Amino acid sequence: DYLATVQSVDDNVGRVVDYLDRAGLARNTIVIYTSDQGFFLGDHGLFDKRFMYEESLRMPFLVRWPAVIKAGTRTRAIGLNVDIAPTFLEAAGIAAPSDMQGRSLLPLMRGRTPADWRTSMYYRYYHDPGDHNTRAHYGVRTATHKLIYFWRKDQWELFDLVNDPFELHNLYGEPGQEELTATLKSELTRLKQSFADTD
Repeated sequence: DYLATVQSVDDNVGRVVDYLDRAGLARNTIVIYTSDQGFFLGDHGLFDKRFMYEESLRMPFLVRWPAVIKAGTRTRAIGLNVDIAPTFLEAAGIAAPSDMQGRSLLPLMRGRTPADWRTSMYYRYYHDPGDHNTRAHYGVRTATHKLIYFWRKDQWELFDLVNDPFELHNLYGEPGQEELTATLKSELTRLKQSFADTD
């Protein structure tokens, strides 16, 4: 059923894109193919999507806008779902409200990463235990590493996303990881405070 749903979405997005091409509207129409967070289908022995592991944390994000975005453009910059609204506003020539979270992704789409672009992101799940027995946790993800803290259990997890992309080996507390752990804990504290997030 899950795969049939994905196939149906894929088929119908194709119908929309084909229509834009036939009608001569494709060049100046932004098409964004994205979704909610991913879903565990047995990954890590889990179901649902609330843990901070990659299968759940990552979101597909494909964009077609021929007048602005060069075909094949890719970025490794960290984009978040809160960036989508500011992106649409900038594309429409409207300034984002000052109290809106996120930043426009248009510079990234044009192939330029601003010097002050985020190099980490913050995640928080509050319910304990939540659906499917998900425990409360928060964490930080960078381009190369992830640190997760299950704060009600006082349990940490540290993953090297380059060498262990499926997050199968928890490095927290292992010899040689002290400096990295301290750096990530410092960044986690900074992000947590910047969002005024308290336990």
